[in-house]
Amino acid sequence: MEEKKVGSYRWVVVVLLFFATSINYLDRQVIGLLKPILAIQFHWTEIDYGNIVMAFSAAYAVGLLLFGNFIDKIGTKLGYTISIIIWSLSAMLHAIVKSTLGFGVVRVALGLGESGNFPAAIKTVAEWFPKKQRAFATGLFNSGANIGAVIAPVLVPWILGIYGWQMAFIITGAIGFVWLIFWRIFYEVPSKHKKLGAAEFEFIHSDIDEVVVKPEDEKKIRWVQLLGIRQTWTFVAGKLLTDPIWYFFLFWLPSYFASTFNIDLKKPSLPLVIVYTATTIGSIGGGYLSSWFIKKGWPIFKARKVSMLIFAICVVPIITARFATNIWQAVFLIGLAAAAHQAWSATIFTTASDMFPKRAISSVVGIGSMAGSVGGIFFPALIGVILEANKKAGHILWGYNIIFTICGCAYLLAWIIMHLLSPKMKKVEL
Repeated sequence: MEEKKVGSYRWVVVVLLFFATSINYLDRQVIGLLKPILAIQFHWTEIDYGNIVMAFSAAYAVGLLLFGNFIDKIGTKLGYTISIIIWSLSAMLHAIVKSTLGFGVVRVALGLGESGNFPAAIKTVAEWFPKKQRAFATGLFNSGANIGAVIAPVLVPWILGIYGWQMAFIITGAIGFVWLIFWRIFYEVPSKHKKLGAAEFEFIHSDIDEVVVKPEDEKKIRWVQLLGIRQTWTFVAGKLLTDPIWYFFLFWLPSYFASTFNIDLKKPSLPLVIVYTATTIGSIGGGYLSSWFIKKGWPIFKARKVSMLIFAICVVPIITARFATNIWQAVFLIGLAAAAHQAWSATIFTTASDMFPKRAISSVVGIGSMAGSVGGIFFPALIGVILEANKKAGHILWGYNIIFTICGCAYLLAWIIMHLLSPKMKKVEL
């Protein structure tokens, strides 16, 4: 009944964010699926590949800091436009690279462009949804990360087999420009949108602490101001410790299954499809869980924290992946952990919009996500060293055992630190 009374255009906005995020992750994951082919052609070691991933992560970290504040200043419509143009062009440019250094350069450009996605998307959700629906809306669009990851193991091997690895980069990169057409046609902020009814506008701004401010009247905030606020560091800690685990799931799972269970990455990979499909369920379910708790009358901070504790516990069993005797046991354990990560991700993003006013959300998301990417700089380097050392010793699986143990402990540690920093996630007054 509520949807009929207040309208539903905000869900059209979520669809746009969903496809943008799908494309974002499709473009970044292509290199992971092509790693065995590219490693042979360009003579990469595990350390070389780790350095390439690290270059992307470093650029992504810097870009998040810049784009977060940039989007708070220029708005979501233009900010998203600039971001996707940069990352789509960069993705396509992978096709003309002739050296390992060249791959590092285009990965830097890709990282800078892709960094605009989440600051823009989280700010968009805050602009279009009241708090009680934000986690679910975030979970829906965040599931696009998993759809991109599901499509990639099917689409990329198909393109590779018919057209070669260069076309895999060109075709996937070009999809972003198709999305851009729809973004420019259908999106605008609520206060300027001609198709948004008065009832839905009021519902969007129905939070008790909500103050409706026109974009042109908003006072801009510098991200440096946010560093003195405890709630900023709460978000930073959660992202720093858990984002690097997702980098491992994205960039190393294909080669893990290939080296451990001898799957052929030149063909569509069912194990990878299952793992990334599970993450889609985790993202949507994770976003829904805290919203369901709030609907039941729980305080917002309690709903978010209990949900995140459940997700952190669900990652722990990945430690036992070392004992998996067949591929499907490994798929289950890794799929559960990856799904829990995306549930965690959907919820932690929403905590930023819970604690900060809309005019600062992109900046906070940028700072926290930058911290996650800083972790993503060092963790891939560590993974490369661990795997290369164990490969030379003839025990590649030992390396993965160490990595799975780190993954299993990271989320509980993050939850404890976040709880100590912000026991009740109080609203920040700027």
